Amino acid sequence: MRKISKVVALVALAAGTILPSFGNGNLPSARPEDAGMSSQHLALLDGIMTEALERRDFPGAVLLVARKGKVVFRKAYGDRQRVPGPRPMTADMIFDLASLTKPVATATSIMILAERGRLRLWDKVNTFVPDFSPYYHEKGVAGEDARIWHLLTHTSGLPPYTDAEEAAERLGRPCTTASLAADIARLPKESPAGTKFVYSCLNFITLAHIVAEVSGRNLAEFAEENIFRPLKMSRTFFLPPAELLPSCVPTEVVDGAPLRGVVHDPLARLQGGVSGNAGLFSTADDLAVFAQMILGKGQHRGARVLSPLGAERMTEVYPKIPWAGRGFGWDLDSDYATVKGDLLGPRSYGHSGYTGTSIWIDPQTSTTVVLLTNRVHPVDKGDIISLRSRVANVVAASIDRQTP
Repeated sequence: MRKISKVVALVALAAGTILPSFGNGNLPSARPEDAGMSSQHLALLDGIMTEALERRDFPGAVLLVARKGKVVFRKAYGDRQRVPGPRPMTADMIFDLASLTKPVATATSIMILAERGRLRLWDKVNTFVPDFSPYYHEKGVAGEDARIWHLLTHTSGLPPYTDAEEAAERLGRPCTTASLAADIARLPKESPAGTKFVYSCLNFITLAHIVAEVSGRNLAEFAEENIFRPLKMSRTFFLPPAELLPSCVPTEVVDGAPLRGVVHDPLARLQGGVSGNAGLFSTADDLAVFAQMILGKGQHRGARVLSPLGAERMTEVYPKIPWAGRGFGWDLDSDYATVKGDLLGPRSYGHSGYTGTSIWIDPQTSTTVVLLTNRVHPVDKGDIISLRSRVANVVAASIDRQTP
């Protein structure tokens, strides 16, 4: 069946038509006009993507646009790989999502635990990670303790990253998330909690440890049971199974071979592939389902993942730090929010990933844009920052009817 799907995908792409959906849980397809969008304007996306391929910004990509619960545009471009030899991209390929892991798996898991009364976002981080030190002012005066919401909004004071090789020397390889979280906890904080936005993978590694401490399940197990399985996101997981490795888009060449189904992020790789900052793999179609759940205020096709209020709180700027432009795991208006372009509204939210992935969701127009690329293959030199904004602008401008 998978071989047939790939043939259909390639034929459809060559003909310039919308590709069929893959899997039983995916959103249905529709003509753009049936969703209040202009197919003529959406067709401009082909030129933008082709120009990016000609510039060698990335080897290949999958672009999906959904509106009002239906996929109106789904295409594959370029190659899934160039090393060891070229192979064409197809729309059902599985990508290393990198930092999309943060909102999709980690932040959602934390919110589920909060809704179940297992923790509070106001809880101090050192309740779960005893060694988590505060910022120290001059003369050694300790600042206020960081809380879970500081981790979710990147305002905890932690530095952006830590060296994976140095951590391996201290903790071993692979190391547990618990030992890495404890190691991170002892790092000097760069600013008092709640005073500065510094995007940090370390916040979400710490959150993954908290999920495990509170639930008794690691992040991969908890997210599968409470998010992906209920939504029938059957091609979303940490640690892709062996039979699906051929469907995984390779990333950077490391030690002479491209990483395929192995997470690109060094700290996630150090933990064996399951981490709160990176490690999730998925497809454009599965991400569209997740986005529809959020747009549906926590529910999709009878499966409730979050409460309506939980979904709303996650996807709005946290009022205690309006200057940061961040929600709980989601970006709305930080310096990283160029993914949304110039036309999507102030209530829209999304995230990007280092490997070349992004998702942006606009509740005002019920529109989702998923752009997945392999910009780090075979070497980490691709650039898609501008492309993301231009794609979002074309999608937004194609909306010519905003009926409910």
